[in-house]
Amino acid sequence: MKPIWKWVIGILVLIVVALAGVSWYLSRNWKPIVEEQLKELVKSSTDSLYRLTYEDLDMTVALGNVTLKNVLLKPDTQVYARMEAAELAPDNLYDIEIKELKVKRFGILDMLRNRELHIKSIDLTEPRIHLTNKYHAYNDTIATEKPKKSLYESIKGVLNAVNIGRIDIERAAFRLTKLNEDSVSTSFGLDSLQIRAEDILIDEHAQADTSRLYYTKLIEAFIPGFEYTFSDGFYKARFEALQINTQAQTLLLTQVDFRPALDKAAFYKKHGKNVTRADLHFDTLYVEKLDFKKLIEEQQTIAQRVSVKNGHATLYGDKRYPKQPVNQIGQAPHQKLMRVKKRISVDTVFVKNIDVVYGEMSGKYHREGEISFNGTTGTISNVTNDTVILSQDKYMRADLRAKVMGRGNLHAKFTFDMLSKTGEHTYNGTLGAMSATAFNRILDPLLNVGIRSGNIRGIRFNISGTDYRSRGDFHFDYDNLKIDLKADPGKPRKKRSLKIASFLVNQLIINDSNPDANEKYHVGSVNHRRVPEHTFFKNLWESLLDGIKQTAGISKEREQKWKERAEVAKEAVERTKETTQQTKGFFRGLFKKKEE
Repeated sequence: MKPIWKWVIGILVLIVVALAGVSWYLSRNWKPIVEEQLKELVKSSTDSLYRLTYEDLDMTVALGNVTLKNVLLKPDTQVYARMEAAELAPDNLYDIEIKELKVKRFGILDMLRNRELHIKSIDLTEPRIHLTNKYHAYNDTIATEKPKKSLYESIKGVLNAVNIGRIDIERAAFRLTKLNEDSVSTSFGLDSLQIRAEDILIDEHAQADTSRLYYTKLIEAFIPGFEYTFSDGFYKARFEALQINTQAQTLLLTQVDFRPALDKAAFYKKHGKNVTRADLHFDTLYVEKLDFKKLIEEQQTIAQRVSVKNGHATLYGDKRYPKQPVNQIGQAPHQKLMRVKKRISVDTVFVKNIDVVYGEMSGKYHREGEISFNGTTGTISNVTNDTVILSQDKYMRADLRAKVMGRGNLHAKFTFDMLSKTGEHTYNGTLGAMSATAFNRILDPLLNVGIRSGNIRGIRFNISGTDYRSRGDFHFDYDNLKIDLKADPGKPRKKRSLKIASFLVNQLIINDSNPDANEKYHVGSVNHRRVPEHTFFKNLWESLLDGIKQTAGISKEREQKWKERAEVAKEAVERTKETTQQTKGFFRGLFKKKEE
């Protein structure tokens, strides 16, 4: 080996040894300084509310790496009590444990020279975060009178700027506990969270940067599963996975469920009254252009698109239980939306392949019937309670298609006047050809009436309504309509009498076709006064039923006529019974006299 290479190698070895020695010296002597700075930073930025402790701190100054093990960030309960007494305590209190925290490539020289901290990455392993929320009324006043101190304002006494390239959080656990005024708590938790944040910048300009959310350019989060049973024990909610991307402003939920925690029998036995039992499931719930900052800070839901795909919405009632009459005026869906205290603004909700089903247990016949709208697909637009937006366009609109009972093609359009004081709305639509016998699934169990035959050729309706009345036109084209009256399970009747009754109804009460046998076409002129205790959807059905009855030839005048005939027949029967009794009495008396 030439002498020159000996010198080069020797110099390099000396440099490496010197750097290692300097690194070792700095690691030992700068460690207390860094520890002091870290603790002072936490103390000053939290107004002495939190204390930072850890089991071990390992530094490699040459590489700019720091590792902390078993890190604890805990609130000082005495300080918090004093803050509550002074009405300065925050609503949220954090208790954080981290198994390992790794800081890579931080610049000590920049921190010393320019008071700027630059870090390449931070890795957190198995953090445990417990958030306790306790409402303080004075914070509402403080929020309006005195703006909260920003994160930059909290650290500027120590640092001018902090820049972190990336933060990775693995296998995190989060628990929320809410305390009410009586300190009674409710809580739920999430496990195995994965969170990634990129390009974090804290300086005097970052807070005003609209491209950042909480000083970050990007937050990605993945929650593998969640399940929660509500405190009353009636329902539980769950989802399979949640994905969030703040840069793309998207939120994705898969296998979403809101369903009863009890079966039907136990549900109604526990309730003791006839309430609507809801069971909701969606394979996918996807939100686009979601304002995460408004959602987190003000609980406002502002988004451009919401997509709901593949699932069902099943509603159920049990008439064997009493239903307390409640005035439903002002309780339509659009009226309820306007009463939500927090702002909601969604440009369009896209619905795809959702089965909407209503089922009911008959209180009289103790049988279950249901009506279904299968594969419901369409859009709901201008879903908002923001009066500024509604001043430009006051209508929420729905345009939906479905298969009624899995057969007939239904196309319905709704408009809701969001600013109307009387709940003004319109609905119009069409139903295509289908067999009328499909409706036996609801008619037979609930009304004890079946459709023997019938061909629906088409239905068209156009109705406008308010909280109090519905008016419009109803067109119903059909032929070969025959019905069968069923025997009451509790009061069996002879088949012959039921056949005669069914024959009379088919021949004398309803038209078997429209146009009828005289080629007269019947149009339903809907003018329905709402029963205040009927819900919005029940009132909608009652209005359509008014049109159906008229087109089937059962007008109000004809109904009244048959009622009068029924009363006459009843009186005749009573008179016959009376005459019969008198006759029987006469002959009994006559034979008695003869015997005497």
